[in-house]
Amino acid sequence: MVVWLFAGGGEAEVRGLTPFFEKHFPEHKFERKSPVRRKPGPRPGIVAQCGYGLTGKGLVRDIPRRLRDSLEYGEKCDIILVFDDLDCRDFSQQKGEYLNAINSVEGVDDIKKYVGFAAPEIEAWIIADWNNSLAKHPDFRARHNAMHHWLSVEKRIPFSDPESFGNYDPERDTCDEKMSEAIIESATLTPEDRFRPRYSKAKHTPELLLDIKPTEVLKRCPLFRDLYHFLKQFFPQFWPNSDSIPCGRE
Repeated sequence: MVVWLFAGGGEAEVRGLTPFFEKHFPEHKFERKSPVRRKPGPRPGIVAQCGYGLTGKGLVRDIPRRLRDSLEYGEKCDIILVFDDLDCRDFSQQKGEYLNAINSVEGVDDIKKYVGFAAPEIEAWIIADWNNSLAKHPDFRARHNAMHHWLSVEKRIPFSDPESFGNYDPERDTCDEKMSEAIIESATLTPEDRFRPRYSKAKHTPELLLDIKPTEVLKRCPLFRDLYHFLKQFFPQFWPNSDSIPCGRE
């Protein structure tokens, strides 16, 4: 099945999200509509960033234009998948805004639609499967225990329920604390860390997304579990066990 992917975010999503989906959902063909890679502008030093780094309201505004263009070019898909970081915003409201953006375009009535979220950020998946991600990565395995302890004690990240981390800050329209920033800080705790690799959202997040096991993440991330079941429902022979039951979507 052809899936048109409209994703919020930047380099981590460009480099990591589509490869993650392609690896773990090979029964689908994913075509990324956004974000797009930065391309040189018409003048030296000018960078075109249309569709890059958009999230929340920016992505809501961008979806109809990109969706309309694809349909007018005669392209076809079976599923329209919107994916974004929830960033502690209201789930129902965000989902409704994305669905309204999709449904504002003519010609989508017979196409399956799904709005998925990483809560609060896509790094929650990495936290959820720590033993297969940071604990094994060569840049962090020597200090992952200290990082884990600091994140759980100082930042109070619940490793068994990482999607619940953070509180909404209405002034910033995002979480009061960013999980990705906490992970970056956890890798700079000691003087020795100055000589070790820093955590990079653009570099390490895509790498670690390919290391995690979805069956571990879905145990601790309900929103991920629903996304997983949605994509697998069309090919139930790929489900990891018989109690994988789809839930909670329209």
